[in-house]
Amino acid sequence: MESRIMIPKELFKKIRQIEIRTKGLVHDVFGGEYHSAFKGQGIEFSEVRPYQVGDDVRSIDWNVSARTGETFVKIFEEEREQTLMLLVDVSGSEDFGSKGKFKREVAAEICAVAAFSAIQNNDKVGLLLFSDEIELFVPPKKGRRHVLRLIRDLFAHEPRSRRTSLSAALNHALHVLRRRSIVLIISDFLDDDYEAPLRAVAKRHDTVAIHLQDPREEEWPSLGLIELTDPETGETVLLDTSSRQARRAFAEDAYARQVAIEELLRRLRVDRVPIRTDESYVEPLIRFFRQRNRKA
Repeated sequence: MESRIMIPKELFKKIRQIEIRTKGLVHDVFGGEYHSAFKGQGIEFSEVRPYQVGDDVRSIDWNVSARTGETFVKIFEEEREQTLMLLVDVSGSEDFGSKGKFKREVAAEICAVAAFSAIQNNDKVGLLLFSDEIELFVPPKKGRRHVLRLIRDLFAHEPRSRRTSLSAALNHALHVLRRRSIVLIISDFLDDDYEAPLRAVAKRHDTVAIHLQDPREEEWPSLGLIELTDPETGETVLLDTSSRQARRAFAEDAYARQVAIEELLRRLRVDRVPIRTDESYVEPLIRFFRQRNRKA
């Protein structure tokens, strides 16, 4: 059993604030949108009721009707219960945010919204934190206490590595998820050579990419000579931001990288939700849910 004493006071306060804020969003906005966007796995028998004018004769339960002497029809409901698996990137590049929040903080709030939406709809939620290794795996379960434990892990976990391997996370998900699930991948996707496992995950599961972005990873203002350190490798380079040519080259490289990610996800038919650290994540998520509902 989880004990509140195990959670530092400041961390518990932060978790509680996120719970209050995100549960409000779930109650007012996301709960119903989540239910509509992620359909159940099929339909299952619920009950029988007396036949009414207009009912499909194919739904008549002949056994019950013969036994009772009245005409009854079968009622079916959506088989709702699903599993939501959160694959969250905790590599060094996630501890970056030039405005507002770090990518890792935004990821935690999105996870909270998704997790509370899931349990409101009686779904299970699991968590997989990854760098270039599997940092933490929490099997899917239901309930508020479980979701709070996941949020605590998102904030409290100290990664062992600062590098990224999306392939490691995707292959682990393939191994542990035996039935079709909803897989939310929350990352900046600054990695290579993960197309094959992503294709395999997308074929087996309802897969969504939450693509975290920060404006300083796209372009730099003129600030003179600055020192940039790669958060994953520790390598340091000098960038002369006063040079228009240097700024243009940086922006072009960043744009090409973003286009490559978008094209890969589109080719594999993985829904992409771009989320920026300097903007609210609420509107992009609502837009995604509603677009998805229109396709259904």
